[in-house]
Amino acid sequence: MKGIMLAIFSLVIMLAGCGPSTKIEKSWTEPSLATAPIKPFNKALVVGLLKDESTRRIAEDKMVAAMHSKGVQSYTYLQPGDSKDNTDEITARLKKDGFDGVVIMRLADMEKSMSYVPGTTYGGWGGYYRYGYGMYGSPGYYTEDKTYYVETNVYSLADDKLLWSGMTSTLNPGKTSKMIDDIISTIKNKMTEEKIISKK
Repeated sequence: MKGIMLAIFSLVIMLAGCGPSTKIEKSWTEPSLATAPIKPFNKALVVGLLKDESTRRIAEDKMVAAMHSKGVQSYTYLQPGDSKDNTDEITARLKKDGFDGVVIMRLADMEKSMSYVPGTTYGGWGGYYRYGYGMYGSPGYYTEDKTYYVETNVYSLADDKLLWSGMTSTLNPGKTSKMIDDIISTIKNKMTEEKIISKK
């Protein structure tokens, strides 16, 4: 459990933008859940350490809403003095306050790639045949694509173990709030499917 709480303070996420395409690249579920499903969390700490305080609060608010208020934002719970040096104390406090889960999001990687957009060529006759056949169009060009990979880990405080881990990819992010919406929606669907959070 100390390792779980240490991760809360050491993982830094830099979500910046919105992705028109967010999907789960891979995921892992605790094998025992296949035969002995857990009871959905009643109260989970939601942690999203982002590049700035406002983005962090937006992300945590959105995740809590997606969990039908079964989550609690870390910015409302963790105290100024909390750090990686007193993780045992924090863990004990979480259990005492009725928390049964922790959800942590972090930026795992960002990849840049180049893609070529072919040019377009059009042909057409002039107003009269005598003007001949003309060609016109636009040249091809290269664009830089950015893919953000965000890892989400879901821990059980009661069982002191990782229940689920998933990696989402988001292509060419734009607005922060929209990207967060896309990622959380994708994660929520998967977590609901795995019965880690309830449908309502």
